[in-house]
Amino acid sequence: MKDKILILTGNYGDGHIKVAQALHEAIAIRYPDLEPVIVDFMEWVHPYSNQVSRFLYLQGVKKFPQLYGFIYQKTRKANTFSKMMKSIFSTGLGRMLALMEEVKPTVVVSTFPLAAAVMSKLKSFGLIDIPNVTAITDHTNHSCWIYPYTDQYIVGSKLVRDSLVGLGVEENRIADTGIPIRQQFSQFIEQEGIFRKYDLDQHLPTVLVMGGGCGMIGDGNSTIQEIDALPNPVQLIIVCGHNDKLRLQLKEKLKNSKHRIHLTGYINYVHELMAISDLMITKPGGVTTFEAIAMELPMLLYKPIPGQEQDNARFLVQAGVAVQAKTDRDLSKHLSKLLSNHDLLQQMSENSKRFHPKESAFASAEVIKKTKENNSSLQNLIYLLG
Repeated sequence: MKDKILILTGNYGDGHIKVAQALHEAIAIRYPDLEPVIVDFMEWVHPYSNQVSRFLYLQGVKKFPQLYGFIYQKTRKANTFSKMMKSIFSTGLGRMLALMEEVKPTVVVSTFPLAAAVMSKLKSFGLIDIPNVTAITDHTNHSCWIYPYTDQYIVGSKLVRDSLVGLGVEENRIADTGIPIRQQFSQFIEQEGIFRKYDLDQHLPTVLVMGGGCGMIGDGNSTIQEIDALPNPVQLIIVCGHNDKLRLQLKEKLKNSKHRIHLTGYINYVHELMAISDLMITKPGGVTTFEAIAMELPMLLYKPIPGQEQDNARFLVQAGVAVQAKTDRDLSKHLSKLLSNHDLLQQMSENSKRFHPKESAFASAEVIKKTKENNSSLQNLIYLLG
């Protein structure tokens, strides 16, 4: 019977789920003697309120971003307010214990901060003795990820590692592996075949426009209108995610555009579109941007949500893999400059190679395996001494 690795995630934005999938895939490939199991933490712990709380969270971030950003900054470091917030949200111990008894994992990996909170609390009460690993899905340091009974942290960069050390986490509990990404973003893709597959023009500069799983990029229309005003024809691939209303609006408004337009809803072949693009315009989600880094795709970042997306944007710009636009007009100016400067785009692509992103999922899987083995060795020692 295979030892099980329980991976807890949450459907509050696509990033947490993508990292869980990447870890599942890497563990299954690299360690066939282990069985990775993914569970949606919020769906399991709060089955009746999960959909409502998810809706309220996404709407709150979208409609009241400044309030979200204020709370995010107030709770960045451990303080009375952040401890109160952690206490409020780290509920569901009984249902998590039931899950532990059902799955019987040898390691638990959390890609969602509330899951990490509950696992740490279970361990602090002596209710479980299972090693806990937390995979942070953004280029940020925030108290919502940090708990005293987390055995190992997986982070996206040396910057995040150093930041966690500054917040009091022991260095030997932090592994700088890169954010785990799925294997489809690490494989060679033959471009000519992709252009043919989607009936695209390989001779035009190609710009991929993404706004995350919910299709939000700015307010949608004004952003696209500014891009559409570019003087020279380009090929725009616009991924609207689950926002069908935006996709239909853009289809009507851009039907007479001088640019070549390719509109999609939610898709599972983003890696193919990244492979043929010269530049991506996106909100700076941690996972999407690390996928772009793996594809060596330069990024133009736009209107990050206050909080973790601002942290991500700052990190990516400093790393030389992205440029950030502040306004619609700024977006148009940066876009024109980047598309006319092949050397700059090439340098941004080269800068991506420093992160070794193609190995991030396997490196993370190795950390998880070692955490499991270290715990087994400790248990054996305790048994022998006992």
